[in-house]
Amino acid sequence: MAANTAFVIVGAGLAGAKAAQTFRDEGFDGPIALLGEESERPYERPPLSKGYLLGKDERETLYVHPSQWYAEHDVDLRPGTTVTAIDPAAHEVTLADGSRVGYAKLLLTTGSSPRRLSTPGAGLDGVLYLRRLADSDRIKEALASASRIVVIGAGWIGLETAAAARAAGVEVTVLERSELPLLHVLGREVAQIFADLHTEHGTDLRCGVQVAEITGADGRANGVLLTDGRRIDADAVIVGIGITPTTRLAEAAGLDVDNGIRVDARLRTSHPDIHAAGDVANAFHPLLGQHIRVEHWANALNQPQVAAKAMLGQDVTYDRVPYFFTDQYDLGMEYTGYAEPGAYDQMVFRGRTDTREFMAFWLAGGRVLAGMNVNVWDVTDPIRDLVTSGRTVAANELADTDVPLTHIAGRPAGTG
Repeated sequence: MAANTAFVIVGAGLAGAKAAQTFRDEGFDGPIALLGEESERPYERPPLSKGYLLGKDERETLYVHPSQWYAEHDVDLRPGTTVTAIDPAAHEVTLADGSRVGYAKLLLTTGSSPRRLSTPGAGLDGVLYLRRLADSDRIKEALASASRIVVIGAGWIGLETAAAARAAGVEVTVLERSELPLLHVLGREVAQIFADLHTEHGTDLRCGVQVAEITGADGRANGVLLTDGRRIDADAVIVGIGITPTTRLAEAAGLDVDNGIRVDARLRTSHPDIHAAGDVANAFHPLLGQHIRVEHWANALNQPQVAAKAMLGQDVTYDRVPYFFTDQYDLGMEYTGYAEPGAYDQMVFRGRTDTREFMAFWLAGGRVLAGMNVNVWDVTDPIRDLVTSGRTVAANELADTDVPLTHIAGRPAGTG
């Protein structure tokens, strides 16, 4: 059986499930094995810090496919399966039980894992991370019983869990090393808007601080001690200090690894019969002319479709503009494009930031690198057109709400 498995996918999350679906949609009728460490069938992660954590989304809505889909499409889904090694020469992967699965081509969608806190007390009960469905369940339980929590890290996960905790009526303190939340990602002007949002909703936001220790009693966390000597009481501590790509298998197999598994525009690794997609892939982007690794849902949704088609021999490249979104309190946001810190020389706002109904644009030399819409909807298409066109735009037109974005982007009126 092992030798007959044509395509093997290691990593049974959204990316792995979408790759398996694409193989079948494209007419491939050979064997597919989808191997995942988690006991759950593939599911989507954004609701874990949003609707599911808030109690708005039912568990069943998280899954990528109904449970019967895999059998109906002859996909050999193996949850609870750990791959311990890849042998590119033999075209085999080794499982934890010592068995081997052969492949003609291999797709790595191993994702990423939360960065762990290294301070004293980090191993106490009640110190929680959010990556998997079981993590979200644990945080939901904590929010149901806690009266006060501390969130370490004011990135997307930290802020979304803080918003969920406040919605549950829990007192929240957020601790962040930088001057502002999301400062590295969004820049000072937009970061301040998110800071104000959380303080207005009653979050005790403390920036420019460092954690010295998680304090505890009887093996359970009961607070956080800062390096300046201040201590904050907590019934639980949620840590959101970033994620790291899960590259151990790729490194051991001798694949090119650099901030993820390095792949070309076809999502092919340094070995021609191994591809990678999703969080773990540091992919060459034809539009941007550089390798980038994107840790967001849209990438895990769309990238594996290109990888699967490339593995089937189709002439495809992945050139979609990065996209992500967040929901916090009454703020909904979408971000389209890619603006590295220091890569832009101008920011333009369109709309009213005081009512949080606006767009923000990051420009370099008059070109739009990225755009963000906050509580303004159905504008991602023209924003994407602005980014991909490479054209120089006038900042005053971009800021003028009377000038249609479609006009600036060169898109015919009425096409989005």
